[in-house]
Amino acid sequence: MEPKAYVIEFFSNEWIRNSIITLLGILSYLFVGKRLPKKSTLYFGMLISVALIATTITGHSRNIINGYWNISDNLPLHLCSVSNFIACFILFIPRNNRLFEFLFYAGILGAIQALLTPQINNFDGSNYEYLEYYISHTGILILPIYMFKNLHYALKKFSWLKVVVYLNILLLIVMPLNYVLDSNYMYLASKPHVSNPLVIGEWPYYIIFWEIIVVAFTYILYIVSTRKML
Repeated sequence: MEPKAYVIEFFSNEWIRNSIITLLGILSYLFVGKRLPKKSTLYFGMLISVALIATTITGHSRNIINGYWNISDNLPLHLCSVSNFIACFILFIPRNNRLFEFLFYAGILGAIQALLTPQINNFDGSNYEYLEYYISHTGILILPIYMFKNLHYALKKFSWLKVVVYLNILLLIVMPLNYVLDSNYMYLASKPHVSNPLVIGEWPYYIIFWEIIVVAFTYILYIVSTRKML
């Protein structure tokens, strides 16, 4: 059976169950991480990266073996895929605050969006694909929070604005690629199937609204995280 998108309806029983389990997992991980000896905090954070590396490798491998992998659907060009890629290696390289800032804003906002309105692309009906979706998106949500709280990574002044610029550069790269590859990375060619109040209008108007929403949400996340005004 050819895989297709699987949408979990907002506030359905399935959505409520998954959201409760995910929230408990996030809170438990951050609770334990906060109480670890200082010398263990980095290694505990690396567990997330290792889990993301494992799901990324096995996910692509399964799609290749099953004949599902294709250039139009499986390149890491969705926003959460880019964040996932960064999260896989960021704790194994010298401290890079620019990568952290991108992961913080793009990872948290992208993961929240994905977990609130889940759409599992290329879903083959397996439990693995189902769990992989939640593990990867929960991972890119937890890791930047953990790094900020426990590993002393910082959000510099105007970091939110720099990330908005980076996202627009990424948009300018991905949009023509979608045309060439006949793909829909970052949902820039057509809107996602989920019922989402942040998807306003048809193409290209929902993208314009997204621009406004991203600016507002990144700034709000900066204010909430740093508790200070610019």
